[in-house]
Amino acid sequence: MNITKLIAILCIVGGLLGLMYGGFTYTKETHQADIGSLHLAVDEKKHVNVPVWAGVGGIAFGIFLLAMYRKT
Repeated sequence: MNITKLIAILCIVGGLLGLMYGGFTYTKETHQADIGSLHLAVDEKKHVNVPVWAGVGGIAFGIFLLAMYRKT
């Protein structure tokens, strides 16, 4: 499999996932205090929105790459 075809497929899949889910959530661990043997940590959930134009752009770019791959 050519690297161009692989990138095209990843762009299409990423664009589809961005459109279906609209974003993703991850947990960020932040350390607030270390006092002797006492360790206080805070887990903070972050949500990243994926804009619709980014999902559509990823799909369009992937299709463009696949079309160029087939012509060569």
